[in-house]
Amino acid sequence: MTQDTDGYKTIKGESQGLYREKGSKFIAMAFPVKETDQVREITDRLRKEYHDARHHCYAYMLGADRNTWRVNDDGEPSGTAGRPILGQINSSELTDILIVVIRYFGGTLLGVSGLITAYRTAAADAIANAEIVSRKVTCSIAIGFPYIALNDVMKLVKENHEIEQTGQSFDNICSVTLSLPISLRKTVISKLQKINGITISGVVEDK
Repeated sequence: MTQDTDGYKTIKGESQGLYREKGSKFIAMAFPVKETDQVREITDRLRKEYHDARHHCYAYMLGADRNTWRVNDDGEPSGTAGRPILGQINSSELTDILIVVIRYFGGTLLGVSGLITAYRTAAADAIANAEIVSRKVTCSIAIGFPYIALNDVMKLVKENHEIEQTGQSFDNICSVTLSLPISLRKTVISKLQKINGITISGVVEDK
């Protein structure tokens, strides 16, 4: 990420939606995902499970910055399936989400506008049936310091309830790992650097 941000919206669990038009059935399935390997695993599984369907179209969005995405029309006319699905993800400002819309063809062509409406409506129904949750973007800071500085470090942690201590080792040289909202990263690092004898051994953005 290029800038600090507090959080993002995603879905808590799987959900489904449905749209029917002129005999065609559009089954929408939404999944919370974190990486492309999960997307591949889910889409491969659905192709096997719904092997008799005509199309398996999808769109996904990943990352708190919402910069990683892809659409797939799976044989439908270009722009009539994946893009409308993605449009619903964008309208709800969601990320870390995959929506697959499986179409069973009913024998009647719907035309470009009909397909766009069908895929958009099915995706919107899956989102409407999902539980949307807010997540915070966090980072982990690993620090080392002499035992004499322990009180100063613990005071900093207690002053801000958003800082969580996730690891520790107390000896002559102590080590502590802190988890905190990424928006506080610069402020906390600045305060840590003012404590005598402290070393920051790593800052990692959590997934």
